[in-house]
Amino acid sequence: RQALETMAPLPVTLRTLDAGDDKPLPYLPETGPNPAMGLRGIRFSLDHPEIFLTQLRAALRADIGIGNLRLLLPMISDVDELEQALGWLDQAEQRLIAEGFPVSRPPIGVMIEVPAAVYQAEALARLTDFLSVGSNDLAQYLLAADRNNPRVSHHLDPAHPSLLRALHQIVESAHKAGKPVSVCGEIAGDPAMGLLLLGMNFDGLSMSPAALSQVKWAVRRTTLDDMHSLAAQALSTGRPERIRKLLQTALTDIGLEPLVSESVPAKSPVTTAASQ
Repeated sequence: RQALETMAPLPVTLRTLDAGDDKPLPYLPETGPNPAMGLRGIRFSLDHPEIFLTQLRAALRADIGIGNLRLLLPMISDVDELEQALGWLDQAEQRLIAEGFPVSRPPIGVMIEVPAAVYQAEALARLTDFLSVGSNDLAQYLLAADRNNPRVSHHLDPAHPSLLRALHQIVESAHKAGKPVSVCGEIAGDPAMGLLLLGMNFDGLSMSPAALSQVKWAVRRTTLDDMHSLAAQALSTGRPERIRKLLQTALTDIGLEPLVSESVPAKSPVTTAASQ
């Protein structure tokens, strides 16, 4: 509640429990042979509805009298999972109302971070209020490379054509449904990739405070037309090294040469376990 009060009237997005893989619960560990493919995100919540319902009730109660809460559901892979999660939210809301709490349903969003959700993004968007792309997990599942395994994490290239085309498809699907879509993860905090994502018409970028100044600097020095042109060129290019060259040129052209070496790495920055 303190976070909601501090940020009001600006929205605060609360992601529901995303336990598993690189974020295990010490008191309820996932013991499967491959945690990354096991009970993660919404799967964990639906498998433990008592935990999920408690979190939803707490979130709804915290928002009473403020009204700036948004809920974000992680690791959704199909419409059925989403409908189950919304059913638990309805139950939490109705129980609280019956108990005398004046709660109201906040905007609901879905994280697009597994390939299955990419192909259902429009359907998911029509059932919710917004989408958010978890780019780190999406990259590792799309490119079949564990971001926590140093032997293969170098394959997680943010300039991979398949990843860029998946991102573009998500934007088009969300906007076709009339819903906004943002990106979180390491690529959203990269100045060059930030320009590319905005050129694809993403509505927002979610990044760490440390990355904000560089991305803001790059965006303020680039026209939207130039961002659109950059995105069009990148999406039509089939080789990662050519895409990286386009990004380097985009930064150099606006006088950001000092950022080029760190903003356009030879391989992916999406290996940070704590990011989405």
